[in-house]
Amino acid sequence: MSALESEISELWTQYQNDDVSADTAVEDEYATLEAFLEALADGEVRAAEKQGDSWEANEWVKQGILLNFGLRSIQRYEHGGTTYNDVLPLADSSAYGDRGSRNTPDGTVVRKGAHIGSDCILMSPAFVNIGAHVGDGTLVDSCDTVGSCAQIGSNVKLGANTLIGGVLEPVENAPVIVEDNVSLGAGCRVTSGFVVGENSVVGENTLLTPRIPVYDLVEEEVVYGELPADRRAFTRFVESSISDHDLFEGGAYKPAVVATDLETETLEATEREDALRE
Repeated sequence: MSALESEISELWTQYQNDDVSADTAVEDEYATLEAFLEALADGEVRAAEKQGDSWEANEWVKQGILLNFGLRSIQRYEHGGTTYNDVLPLADSSAYGDRGSRNTPDGTVVRKGAHIGSDCILMSPAFVNIGAHVGDGTLVDSCDTVGSCAQIGSNVKLGANTLIGGVLEPVENAPVIVEDNVSLGAGCRVTSGFVVGENSVVGENTLLTPRIPVYDLVEEEVVYGELPADRRAFTRFVESSISDHDLFEGGAYKPAVVATDLETETLEATEREDALRE
């Protein structure tokens, strides 16, 4: 256990026991919270990490994020000529350019405590919440949301109007995971701790959530909560158990995801133009 983890865990216990609050917290507590936010932003700590073949939440990291809400009061901040009210300021993006990352103006919002890697592109308007980890070389396109604690890998493409949900509570639950080299088409939704396996290509407007079955035609099985690696996935509708109900004519259908092998044409179609990196 690192010193920072120990301090956060101890502070969490005090908070749970009502021994400390936003009204009683002092300089030492806030110094711990600031060090924690810096470690998140630097990518030194993460809300979830891969252990073997599965992703597991770092409970103490999610506790640290919750402490930053519970032990802080709402303040008034100024950004871009706009007054807003929050418990935390926005992230300091002044060093993004030094590591080759770009964030376009008028609507690209990164909350303090989010990690933005090197050679990333953040197109406005987009929002990256506290605890999120955006890996090197990743594109966050216009109208995208990356929720709290979501873990986005390296060289990922999030198509325009994509929603990556956040999972902050309960602290023991792993957040949404998008592994390396994934391409999500425009309008995709990934929620409730779903894991998108590496190298996968997901068609536009696909909903990925643990409640929707994934028909994996490669392994010929139905899985929930994950899209296996190296898949091409798209939405289809399958017959519902309430078909042929007396109240309506015809069948009833529910959404599902079909996953197949990647094809060379699919991979070529998802490659980003070199001009984006120049």
